[in-house]
Amino acid sequence: MSELAERVTEICGQNVYSCYQCGNCSAGCMFTDEMDTLPHQAIARVQKGDASVLEMDVSWICASCFVCSVRCPRGLDVAAIMEALREIKIRQKGFTKLDLRKTDLEKLPQIAITAAAQKFTW
Repeated sequence: MSELAERVTEICGQNVYSCYQCGNCSAGCMFTDEMDTLPHQAIARVQKGDASVLEMDVSWICASCFVCSVRCPRGLDVAAIMEALREIKIRQKGFTKLDLRKTDLEKLPQIAITAAAQKFTW
């Protein structure tokens, strides 16, 4: 298992190696026109340990609408994998724990703020 795949699994609990690249997640995504790579291709990069996926826009454009997760014949939560990729990138920037009351919100993408707010309110 690649180091990147291990980190993704640790964060979201999804085994990226369950994906066999059928493309159903990408076929159902309404935002693929805006993405620089498709969701199933991003997962393939994670499987290979290709950290360049962290520099791509695919995980940031993901709206976490869960269409991809519902369509996956293997039951993989693709939206959770995209969130894990965002989380890894945020941690690389030095944010290990996000407290919205103390964070300069202008430095983070809106999807990261939204995800943090959802977790912060629990």
